[in-house]
Amino acid sequence: MKRLTLAASGLAKRQYQTLAQLATPINIQDFLDALPMNWEKGGNTHHSPARALSARKAHCIEGALLAAVALWIAGEPPLLMDLWADEGRDGEDHAVALYKRGRYWGAISKTNHASIRFRDPVYRTVRELALSYFHEWFLNTTGEKTLMAYSRPYYLSRLGSGWVAAKEDLWHLDDILNALPHYQLVPKGNEQYLRCADAMELRAGRLIEWKKSDPRT
Repeated sequence: MKRLTLAASGLAKRQYQTLAQLATPINIQDFLDALPMNWEKGGNTHHSPARALSARKAHCIEGALLAAVALWIAGEPPLLMDLWADEGRDGEDHAVALYKRGRYWGAISKTNHASIRFRDPVYRTVRELALSYFHEWFLNTTGEKTLMAYSRPYYLSRLGSGWVAAKEDLWHLDDILNALPHYQLVPKGNEQYLRCADAMELRAGRLIEWKKSDPRT
């Protein structure tokens, strides 16, 4: 994969250098973990990587885009996987940046929760990787498991590089991801056998990394 250059990225030199220093998926994940959560206190956002870096905070899709750009700068494909939750039960969707080591998939994830985070490159398929999120993806109120489907990997390089430093919100990316083929995780008829998270799992599920009261968010 051809590396994303400073000129092509549209990023400020300092922003590009920040991402270029993140040489591995682990480095990228550490950077995202240290980046405050964007609680969207001023209204909904879909910041480009450049705007997220300027704001010094990001939520899940903004973090996934930052990770994808960092991988692209390192010469790896900028890949996203979309994860669908059951919105009828108030489930929340998520997106992760994908990477491979040898034949095995891993994921970089910006989340405020303890479970749906980084994945090591040990998964033979993206379905296996998506399934690794299933058990801990539950509603913190009822314990119902809501992860329903995953998308095939999407190459962000198909869009060129104008989105990397775009000043406008990237809402059109939601439409692109939603239009991708998505594949069900729960076999038909097996929904009835799903066990809700127990009391201990619910307590763990309520742990968050960045509180809304934190002025940096």
